[in-house]
Amino acid sequence: MSTPPQDQPLWRPAADRAAATQLVAFQAWAAARHGAPAAPLAPVTDDEQAAARYAALHAWSTEDLDRFWRAVTEYFDVRFSTAPEAVLADPAMPGARWFPGARLNYAEHALRHGEDPAHADRPAILHLDETTAEPVPLSWAEMRRQVGSLAAALRERGVRPGDRVGAYLPNIPQAAVALLATAAVGAVWTSCAPDFGARSVLDRLQQIEPVVLFAVDGYHYGGKDHDRTGVVAELRAELPSLHTVVHVPLLGGAAPEGALDWTALTAADTEPLFEQVPFDHPLWVLYSSGTTGLPKAIVQSQGGILVEHLKQAALHLDLGPADRFLWYTSTGWMMWNFLIAGLLTGSTIVTYDGSPGHPDTGAFWSVAARTRATVVGTSAAYVIASRKAGLHPGRDLDLSAVRCLGTTGSPLPPDGFQWIYDEVKQDIWLASVSGGTDVCSCFVGGVPTLPVYLGEIQAPCLGAAVESWDVQGKPHTDEVGELVVTKPLPSMPTGFWNDPDGTRYHDSYFDTYPGTWRHGDWITVTSRGTVVIHGRSDSTLNRQGVRMGSSDIYEVVERLPEIAESLVIGLEEPEGGYWMPLFVVLSPGATLDDDLIGRIRTSLRTELSPRHVPDEVIAVGGLPHTLTGKRIEVPVKRLLAGTPLEQAVNPGSVDNLDHLRFFERLGRSRRA
Repeated sequence: MSTPPQDQPLWRPAADRAAATQLVAFQAWAAARHGAPAAPLAPVTDDEQAAARYAALHAWSTEDLDRFWRAVTEYFDVRFSTAPEAVLADPAMPGARWFPGARLNYAEHALRHGEDPAHADRPAILHLDETTAEPVPLSWAEMRRQVGSLAAALRERGVRPGDRVGAYLPNIPQAAVALLATAAVGAVWTSCAPDFGARSVLDRLQQIEPVVLFAVDGYHYGGKDHDRTGVVAELRAELPSLHTVVHVPLLGGAAPEGALDWTALTAADTEPLFEQVPFDHPLWVLYSSGTTGLPKAIVQSQGGILVEHLKQAALHLDLGPADRFLWYTSTGWMMWNFLIAGLLTGSTIVTYDGSPGHPDTGAFWSVAARTRATVVGTSAAYVIASRKAGLHPGRDLDLSAVRCLGTTGSPLPPDGFQWIYDEVKQDIWLASVSGGTDVCSCFVGGVPTLPVYLGEIQAPCLGAAVESWDVQGKPHTDEVGELVVTKPLPSMPTGFWNDPDGTRYHDSYFDTYPGTWRHGDWITVTSRGTVVIHGRSDSTLNRQGVRMGSSDIYEVVERLPEIAESLVIGLEEPEGGYWMPLFVVLSPGATLDDDLIGRIRTSLRTELSPRHVPDEVIAVGGLPHTLTGKRIEVPVKRLLAGTPLEQAVNPGSVDNLDHLRFFERLGRSRRA
């Protein structure tokens, strides 16, 4: 396929396909009942008409939040055991109050498709790992039974609404069951992937003091079994709040002393009981690292996640009971939580525990083919890796079931768009999306009725009042600016854990533009309504969608006696790559040799995670600081991206300009 002119789409939905989407059905329903803009009865065949139709619906969804979100709850039959007193009682950010007085349960909605006898024997989950050739199903009926049994066992052990339940599990069906059982009880879920080292896990779990821990003995990855019994023992020793540990024997190991066996806790034939909790009751805690301090413990609500994920999964990905939903993720990334949202729409979700590149780079495409997935998601980095490896998944595999491919984690460059249409499928809806752990959803993403243009995300999502602002805080079009959200979303955090006065929450998103959410991404909103994401506008590290704090890396690296100081930068590259160098100032007499580099890498891998290992370790004579002694990250990132020094920083605010000039020269040489 040749590259189309910039004003011509790579793909557009057939008129009958667009007309059959849930988005069109929702608009017609909401127009009749809630004042949404009327939808024409005839299928739309013109790109400009389709864009205008969606733009009108989006404008209504952000201008009339009460009507839009009430329509979402009614259209998807949200089960309020106690009706709300209002939709949005207070729109102020931070602190918006959604659906006050309402009571419900997220797990009840995730499992309700199993109530239908016609649905009960269908797979709720299909699971694969590196050791299995064919997917293993877990039916809706069996999942309901396991959740009911496990929830009852948790209650018997004293777990109550508001208690925290932690997990050290990979992307396996047991993780989904444990999450839903936790939510059924009204307890608060949190998870870390087992490739995290003990220090990374403790930095998260010690903040929230879980009473229960679900943990594996190890996991499969890259053709190897990775034993984690030592890490689990350390977690148990360092988490005094635990009174229950549940052993999940993924590698077949026996339960350690004092731990309960997963199989025994899920053996009873018990109908699940769903604790009815307030709309803003915590559902889970996710973690997103900034540049200082411990990872932010982000609290999101049962009701807020429920209505946001129903909207996003059903209207923007067009997921329904006939779909199989696969997204490559780990339980340490918010996309795992969003994968679970497929259950809300009655879809079968596909869980995969393993490397997307084992036994070769095409492994993930093979999983999509073997599971007959219809909606498939991966990272932009994996798409680029597939292109560089010369893969032809559409030629070599049966991907006929795939109708939609989602990408996220970092900006997908135009070459990635083109490769997908050349080598995956010509008739595929590419739903490139961008959002964040902070809202566990998308600000901008796929729209099943709109065309796809090279290098551009289709549109802002319904209910998300997204704009691009200049440095004066004014919205603009066709220019790069800060991604801001001017009105609240239900899935915005109810707050951070251990942030009683909300100071850290406020400073994370609302310090730059009071009352407006600043996300920390560079964005262009085009005149045709599409969106381009250019990467982070701050110094937060972002590898494959997982945001990491530089302070975590500094803490580990600077424990080594040879390292006096360090600086890590994450840089999005034009071709879609991501370069994460670590710059180190050596102690007197130390040498940056292979042995020291190896110890740096090993320390970061074992104490944090493989994602924290830098691409390069570079010795420098010194690092730049502010006049108050804080190491400078954002200006260094700008210099490495090719920005001239005088535009990257105020020279009068830096302690040593010579140190900055080194990074300016390095940035120029990388782009020569």
